[in-house]
Amino acid sequence: MVKTGVAYTGVPSKEELAKIPGMPSEARMAKGPVAVIECVQEIPCNPCEAACPFGAIGVGEPITSLPVLDEEKCTGCGACVAACPGLAIFTVNMAYSETEAAVAFPYEYRPLPAKNDLVEAVDREGKVVSRGRVLDIKMPKAFKQTAVVTLAVPKAMGFQVRGLTPFKPMLREGRE
Repeated sequence: MVKTGVAYTGVPSKEELAKIPGMPSEARMAKGPVAVIECVQEIPCNPCEAACPFGAIGVGEPITSLPVLDEEKCTGCGACVAACPGLAIFTVNMAYSETEAAVAFPYEYRPLPAKNDLVEAVDREGKVVSRGRVLDIKMPKAFKQTAVVTLAVPKAMGFQVRGLTPFKPMLREGRE
């Protein structure tokens, strides 16, 4: 029997993802940027709750509870993304354009990509699933060396893309 899930592979299984209380509804995801909290382990942790300026994330008591997303309060600002020590929070904007979604995720490799770089986008397992275009890189001091990179990816990949290959630009748009 093949064992799946975070405890065995480091990657949440479909069953684990289906049970988490940090997943916004499809209807909310279609409205604009929203946090997606893929935390599946009940460990003592709550930086996401403290980082959210809108009170959209609750861990409560006990501190080992999984974070719960109040999708109506979430603006998709991304303050929680870099605050998560488990790198388990992303923002997804399925309304970015007719053909693309915008996905923001923590990125701790160096060098950082540059805006408009075309890169290989990867899924939760680190497998290349698409190309992406870098829309933004945020690195405020509050992020403590964790950058948040936002990629534009094909809309069909909006819920699959969770990172990019350690940076090797495929092409910098507008530059040869």
